[in-house]
This record gives sequence, C-alpha cells and structure tokens, in this order.
Amino acid sequence: MSEFVTSENRLGAYLKDRRAKLDPAAFGFAGERRRTPGLRREEVASRANISPTWYTWLEQGRGGAPSADVLDRISRALMLTDIEREHLFLIGLGRPPEVRYRNEQGVTPRLQGVLDALDPSPALIRNAIWDVVAWNRAATVLLTDYGALPPEERNVLRFIFLDPRVRAAQYDWESVARFVVAAFRVDAARAGAAAEVEPLVDELCRKSPEFLAMWRDNDVRSHGEGAKHIKHPVLGLLSFEYSAFQVDGRPDLSMVVYNPATAEDAEKIRRVVG
Repeated sequence: MSEFVTSENRLGAYLKDRRAKLDPAAFGFAGERRRTPGLRREEVASRANISPTWYTWLEQGRGGAPSADVLDRISRALMLTDIEREHLFLIGLGRPPEVRYRNEQGVTPRLQGVLDALDPSPALIRNAIWDVVAWNRAATVLLTDYGALPPEERNVLRFIFLDPRVRAAQYDWESVARFVVAAFRVDAARAGAAAEVEPLVDELCRKSPEFLAMWRDNDVRSHGEGAKHIKHPVLGLLSFEYSAFQVDGRPDLSMVVYNPATAEDAEKIRRVVG
C-alpha cells in the first residue's frame, strides 16, 4: 500500500526517513551495532522531550494529529532545516508553522547576482521591517545610494517620513506614504516581526506626526505589484511598473523590481545607468 494514502502515513514515513538519516554518534548515543540506520524512536522522543509511546504512535499514524508544539520539538530533535520543518507542519497539521523572523543582514552572492543581472531596472531586497539589505547599481543611481548610508539608516519608512530628499522625489508623497505604512504593517505581521517593529514604530511616531496619524488608521494593503512615479533630479519624471516577490525559504525577505513603464523612460535610464 502506498505511504501517501493518508496524511498520518505521510507523516510517519517522513519522520522515519528523517531519523534514519541521522548519525547516532553525532548526538552522543552509544555506537553499538544497530539493526537499522539512524536514531531509534526512543532517542528522538528523548531529544524532543515527549513520550516514546506518543512518538511511536505518530510514526504509526495513531493517536490523532500532533500539536504545533510537539512538531516544533520534533523538528529540533531531528535537526530539520527551515524547509523540512515547514514540510513537517504541512503534512502533520495541514498548514505551515508560524514564521520565525530572522534579523540577518545581507544576502547570498547568488541572490546579489540576480539583482545585478536586472540592471538597468532598479531592484532591491528588503526585510520584514523594510530595511533595504541588498540592491543593484540602478537602484543606487535612480532611488537611493544605500551603500553610502549606515545599515541602520537603510529603512524605507525612515526614507519616506524623515528624509526631505526622498520625500521631494515622490510624485504624490501622501499617497505613497499611506501605501508604504499599510503594506509594511502586513509584511511585519506575516513575518512574525512584532517585537522588531516596535522600536522603529515608536521612533517614527515621535519624529513624524504624519506617520503617527497613518499608523493609527490601521490600514493594510497588498504590495504585489503596481505603479510608481519619481521625480529624478537629472532625468525628470520617471514612471515604473513594480513587482514584489518573496524570496523562497526566507519569508522575511522580499525582492522588488522596478521596470520602466515606457520605452522613453527605459532609454533615459540606460543613459545614466549604462
């Protein structure tokens, strides 16, 4: 019978496969001869601090659905990666786990290469609290020279509400500001970054009455795609069509790409970006 007949069988097969791939010696378990590879059920249960009987039932598809807490402990016991942990929750509970925000600066060289290949279209990657953590040359020329700023100042909300130059570059500042606040609220909540957001929100509420008023409105909006217009000091008014993409495996990161809206805008940008 196929192991994919029921969700319980899928869960049990996955747990057995994961523990079979672990080296007992790496976890301090005795190195005596074993009939099967990997950790024993009772060893996984001990590492997860759950009953060996309950863990055995999970592998056998008995006892009902596990709790999120039990799956989380088992994922740590089995040393699962983030994507493996997500798969465990999907087959065990039918939903992904709650996200765990990671405050990491920078991106992999491969992801930076993707940004660079998008020139002359400005492209950047921001985290859940809208700090810009990576960008390409076109973004530096057309949007902001992020590299000239300390990391703690590379925040989109700070640019919009506290930087007069960035404010002046917006074609319709109030509309942009309201959209940014509403989309930021969604991203931060989705990534489970409430604790990390609080200091930034407190700072902006103190320094910008406009931000305070917009934050209190509690608006939420999607940021998947749309149009953006900026007033460049050299090129004049530029129009873009933007798309935002979540980085796979990193729910806290989004890539935003701004494509010139017209052939005329594209030609202007090529002249300055190269």
